[in-house]
Parts: sequence; C-alpha cells; structure tokens
Amino acid sequence: MNKITEYITSLTHLYGLVHKDKVIEIYNMQNQDKIENIDTVRLKAGKIGIDIADLDKNFVEVIDDYFVHETILEFDDFRTQLGQRYGKPFYIPDQEELLRYKDDTYFEMSKEYDDLLKYVTKNLLNGDERLGEAISEDIQGYCQYGFSPSSIFDLFNQRNISFKDEKQINDVIQLVMKLANNTRLWENNGHTPDEIVNLMGKLKSKNATKSKVIGRNDPCPCGSGKKYKICCLGNEE
Repeated sequence: MNKITEYITSLTHLYGLVHKDKVIEIYNMQNQDKIENIDTVRLKAGKIGIDIADLDKNFVEVIDDYFVHETILEFDDFRTQLGQRYGKPFYIPDQEELLRYKDDTYFEMSKEYDDLLKYVTKNLLNGDERLGEAISEDIQGYCQYGFSPSSIFDLFNQRNISFKDEKQINDVIQLVMKLANNTRLWENNGHTPDEIVNLMGKLKSKNATKSKVIGRNDPCPCGSGKKYKICCLGNEE
C-alpha cells in the first residue's frame, strides 16, 4: 500500500467518508511531496497509482469524489451522514496517530476508556483483564456507532456478569456516558461530542462578535450599496 492509499484508508476509517480534496489537503499538510489531484474516475478504472483492491479490502468505496466506508453504504446512509457533518471542523491528528487508523479496528484509547476498563476489571470481573478489555472494547464500539443503556447491559448479561448493587449500575452508566462523550465520531468529522460542542460554541461566539462590528466605511448591511456611515448609521444615531 503506497502512502496516498494509506491516507485515503486512514481518513476514511477516521471520518467514515471524506472528499478527495480533504485527502489532498491533509496529505499536503503532512508530507513534503505534494499531490494536486486524485482522479477518482481513473482510480476506479485502475489507471492511477492507487490500488482499488487495497481500498476494497479495507472497506473503502469510491462514490463520486468521496471515499466512503462500506458500513455507511450498507445502511444506505451516505446522504444522511453527509448532512450531519455540515459546518463542522475536521479533527486532524498528527501523521503518526492518523496512520494508525489504517487498521479499521483502531480507536484512540482515551482516559475515559481506561477509567471504564479499570472499574469493570476490578469491580465486576475479579481482576480478569482480558475479559475486561473485551467488554470495554465492545462498549467503545457501541459508543462510536450508537447505543442505548439496555444494549450496554445486554453485553454484561450475555456473559453472565451481574451487578452487586444499584451503585455499581450507576457507576457503570456514568463511566459509559463519559466514554461516549469522548469518543471520536464519524458524524463529527472525527471530533468527540465534548470537542464539537466546545468548538461550535466558540465558532458561534466568534461569528456573533464579527457580525456586531461594522466599520463606518463598510458597505451598509441593509444592502443599499452605500457606506454604513451615510446610510443606516445616521438613522441609528
């Protein structure tokens, strides 16, 4: 797999779907050798140096000028997913972290994941780290692709793991919710829910501040074509 194919694969696994121009932008940010275009038509025809077979075996499909994870296409979710990302910034890890996403099973092991793993292993599994990892990885997957509290507890029931009391149940719910809020999601362009709320809040605040500041010599926001100082500003004063 060449480097461009690695980027396409990694970015598709991280974002779920990614436009070819975003692939080029991120590739050029992180590499000295630059690329100008990825011809998706010629790519599908096998006429450029990107092996379509490498993409296929890594669950990456080419739709128009987008690279799309086959899971999205399997559930006919392409347009919905595209709409969910509108206006959201992209999470762009450094190259080393990004290329770990070549592995479709890779996920970032956050502090919240470690907290859940330690609690489950110590309090519910009598120190069985291997089973703790298996359960925590399953929960991580549920957080990434959508979950309900009942589905989480089904994971424990399927393994005949019971809770000692209501406190343990509440502890696990809290840990899972914290993990969910710090899991990187496709619909957030790779950002976690906590990150995207923070980023979008700052963006709205910045835009609101900009919209309030109109220079005297700026075009009047009423659309008259006159300068603000000789149009609506005079009426306000």
